[in-house]
Amino acid sequence: MVRIADVAKMANVSTATVSRVISNAGTVKKETAEKVLEAIKELNYQPNMLARQLRRSETKTILVVVPDITNTFFSAVLRGIESVAIENGYQVLLGDARNDVESETSFLTILGQKKADGLILLTARTDQKILEDLSQDYPVVLACEYYEGSKLPTVSIDNVSSARKATEYLISLNHKRIGHISGPLNIVVGRDRCRGFHQAMAQHGLSVDPSLVQEGEFSFESGFNLMMKFLSLENPPTALFAGNDEMAMGAIKAAKSKGLRVPEDLSVVGFDDIQFASIFEPALTTVAQPTFDMGQKAMRLLLKLIKDEELEKDQFILPDQLIVRESCKELTIEE
Repeated sequence: MVRIADVAKMANVSTATVSRVISNAGTVKKETAEKVLEAIKELNYQPNMLARQLRRSETKTILVVVPDITNTFFSAVLRGIESVAIENGYQVLLGDARNDVESETSFLTILGQKKADGLILLTARTDQKILEDLSQDYPVVLACEYYEGSKLPTVSIDNVSSARKATEYLISLNHKRIGHISGPLNIVVGRDRCRGFHQAMAQHGLSVDPSLVQEGEFSFESGFNLMMKFLSLENPPTALFAGNDEMAMGAIKAAKSKGLRVPEDLSVVGFDDIQFASIFEPALTTVAQPTFDMGQKAMRLLLKLIKDEELEKDQFILPDQLIVRESCKELTIEE
């Protein structure tokens, strides 16, 4: 079946431009419109008029799907989304996927039922093709997570370089035996943060002990359990990079339960800079994401799609920052 994306590719324009030509919006240059119409004719493209008619009936509601509502990281992103939504007369409908692919995918039907004008996904576990097909008829934006190689409008950070930066900080403190508790490796951010850890170790000529790299679940419990596993080794790590703050806090709890001191006996770096990170004891060194800005940017992108406005670009990488607090200490090298 020929899709609007196929027409856009042949005419060398965006899908939004094709949409404006089809709806006769009158805001497209004559030469561009002619290229689009020629591509439509050559490909025999049949627009999904039912979907277009449904989209014209506005609900002034947008749907935001989060992977896990109990993860406080997403609250700041949601505040950013809501601030722009309210400013533009929209309300936010929240869906909690509970880290389940089927639950995440089930929320997509809300667009087809015309209960929302657009969708912002803060998770990317749904089959990529399903989401890309949906985006041909409805406004869809990804934030925080992403698909590798996708053209879906996306707002995120560079998780590989951020993880590399966190690991290099531990290396700069003379740590060589560094453990890593990753997030789920079926999620791109889990894989990318793990990749950044390995890159930093390799670039500094440090070997990675496979027993010191374990896959967690982005939960406090998995951080605790996997740190206990590390501590049972004959030669445990002197430092740990955890794929998120909750796992880092779980790891610190495990270390304390074994009578270890953080950072004197173990240095720990987390990721996300959730609100609790600064008041945890010790205050957690972590990578801060611009969560509020990510939410605002994602909502502004969605509004452009809802209004059929052309996007200047569709991939936005926002800056992160390593926040140094009290959970790391330089390792004294014995002569």
